[in-house]
Parts: sequence; C-alpha cells; structure tokens
Amino acid sequence: MVENVIEVSNVSKLYRLGEIGTGTLSRDLHRMVARMMGKPDPFLKVGQLNDRAVKGTGDVVYSLQDLDFSIREGEAVAIIGKNGSGKSTLLKLLSRVTHPTTGEIRIRGRIASLLEVGTGFHPELTGRENIYLNGAILGMRKREIRRRFDEIVDYSEVERYIDTPVKRYSSGMYVRLAFAVAAHLESEILIVDEVLAVGDADFQNKCLGKMKNVSSQQGRTVIFVSHNMASVKSLCRTGLLLDRGRIIENGPVDHVINRYLNSAVRSSHYDAITNDMHLLATGEAYFRSLEVKSIHTDQINAIPFDAPVSINFTFECMVPLRNFFFDIKIHSREGVEITLSQSNWSNYGYHTLETGVYAMKAEIENRLQPGIYFLTLGAHKADGTTYAYLENILSFEVLNISYGDREGYNQTWTHGFFRPATDWNLERVTENF
Repeated sequence: MVENVIEVSNVSKLYRLGEIGTGTLSRDLHRMVARMMGKPDPFLKVGQLNDRAVKGTGDVVYSLQDLDFSIREGEAVAIIGKNGSGKSTLLKLLSRVTHPTTGEIRIRGRIASLLEVGTGFHPELTGRENIYLNGAILGMRKREIRRRFDEIVDYSEVERYIDTPVKRYSSGMYVRLAFAVAAHLESEILIVDEVLAVGDADFQNKCLGKMKNVSSQQGRTVIFVSHNMASVKSLCRTGLLLDRGRIIENGPVDHVINRYLNSAVRSSHYDAITNDMHLLATGEAYFRSLEVKSIHTDQINAIPFDAPVSINFTFECMVPLRNFFFDIKIHSREGVEITLSQSNWSNYGYHTLETGVYAMKAEIENRLQPGIYFLTLGAHKADGTTYAYLENILSFEVLNISYGDREGYNQTWTHGFFRPATDWNLERVTENF
C-alpha cells in the first residue's frame, strides 16, 4: 500500500511587515496572559491575505493560510501560482528552513531541496567539499556520498572545476552542481524550486529527465515549482494551485494548469501603468500605457490569426537615455517563449531620448496559432542595464479566423510563428515638468 510521505494539516504562516524585531512588551504580555489562560496567541489571527496589489492596514500578513493536503510516495507534484502566492514559503516549510505559525507538517524520509542558487553550499569550500557537506546535511554517511561522488560530478559537467571554491562558479555552474547533488544523494523526497531556469536549455531538459526517472523508476517523491507549464505538464501528474496563500485547486495537473492559465488572463490594454507594476526598474524610465491590436480590423483584444499586429505604448524618460533599445517578448499560455523582437535604432536614427513622454508603435506580422498569448515589454541599455520591464503585463487572443489574402501583403514568415517588428515609429508627446 502506498503511504503518504508528506501530510500538511491546517498550516498557516504569518509574517510581520515593516521593521524586523521580536515585537513589543505589550504584545509579549498579551501572549503570556493568553498562554496562562489556555487561549491561543491573540496575534496569530490578526492579519490579511498576502495581496501585493492592495494596500493593507495591518502590520501582519498571512503568507500561507489553512493549508491541508498530502503527498504520496513516488508522486511528482507541481506547486504553481503567481509570484507572491506563497510557493517559496511552502517549500521552505517543507524543507524545514522555517516553521509554520500554526498547524502541523509530518514528513517521512529525508529531503533534498534546491530552493535557490547555491542552497546548502559554502562559497569558500570547493565543489568537492560542498558535495560532502551537502550530503552530511542530508544525513548521509561518508561512504554513501563517496559511492555516488563520481556519478554526481559526471552529471554536473563541472569536473574541471571540482577543486575550485564555488564562489568562483557562475550561476549556471552553481545550479548544475547543486542539482546533481540533490538528485543523486539517497533522499526520499526531492524539492526543486524555479532555480532550474538559470541553467541552459539542454541542462533543463536533462534535469527534467532525471526527475522523471527519480519519480517513476526509483519511487522517490518529487515536488516541483516552475512557471513553465510545458515542463510542469511533462513531469507531474498532480498539482497544487496557490493564490494569496491559499490552495484553490488540488488535483490532476491538467485541471490545475487550466485553472491557473484561465486566471492569468490579463487586460488587453492599459491606460495608466504605475511605477510599482515594473520589475527591475532603475527609476530612470517607465512605460505608461500599452495596447495590442489588429492593424486592419482595429480590434484590441481579438486578432485574426494571419492579421498584422500593432503594439502601441507610451514611454516616459525621467532622465536622458542613450544607447538603449526596446524588446518585445511573446509567450504562450504554457510559458514557452515564442519570439523576441528588438528595436534596431540604427535603421531609424534614434540614439538619444531627452526627458519627456514618447509614443511608440511597433508593427509586427504574425501567424500565431489560435489561442491566448502574453506580452512582455522591456527597455534596456546596451550594457545590460534594465530601465523598465513589464513581465507578462497583458494578454491577447488570436482568433481561429483568417483575415484573408490582401493585395501587397507580404506572407514571408520568420521564426516560424512571429516575425520581428518591421516598423518602429517613435513620436515625442510631452516634456517632463
């Protein structure tokens, strides 16, 4: 009979916002009196859901609230949800990095976790030493680690640097060695966060294959977190969908993914983009409005599958910008990047933008398959600095309707589905005050 290796019962995790501290004397007295009277902590039930888009009134929030689920031996389980939904907090609880505020977590077996680049590694130690250190942390004996050592090094493909301190490794080398250690040491449960995205495509596929083998052939439990729904679907059979710290779907991975993708559909245009919607923004420039529409039909949220697309946005420069470029990424609902299109200012003569607001229009020919797609918009300096970045900021739908043949319409396609922008038009709207 297959038994549960992880059981989570009524688990919640509270965090205090603002300055880090142990609390106040008044709160400590309230807690002491409640404990003496046999009552629960009066501050555990004070708080709000972890919704980043809403300004709260309290100083305590639930990162996770009232979670109940179990995971059976040998299962490959996906935990998915938007950024800030509580996925990483849950993995930290399962890995015993931190403890739940309320509730109980019962785990049968040893856990190997890869939560972020370099988890469990000491930067001053060599790769060889960190393999033994990581194994010791997992409760392995030295002879167990030695037996798997050559296999770990061979899998990680960093043999030449195995006696070099890992502080000199690139992030990709870090992840390669860390995953190899976690996957090959003899733990019953393997937990992998989104850290695999740091690796190259070949290594990601290699890791997915290893996790499938670990689950299906070796009977070990795998818990996987990723925003790439194609990877999730290929590896996992069941899933948990988190939203603002709560489980809103628990079941077959196809059902969980469909609910997540349907809930992720965003507006097809924005008239007022705020500063806090930007990721990695330096504060020197911001996108202010954005829309995607069909050029010929002028529809905003519904585009015939062979109709050209116009991506229109306004861009505000807080300081003069030099030697920069825009890029536009299109992702499928499953998180697969379809194409990347970048502005080439050498064709248009734009090298410097003074302070002010500019209207931008990029016309793109497409032959995307019918479905829903997401758009990411960025502005970057030539040296890699990111001025403004809106990730998956809006969605648009490509209809199963053909626009038809038109005179003078060029049907030469590149990138298979999406052609890079053929025209970038920039116009200054206003000056900054």
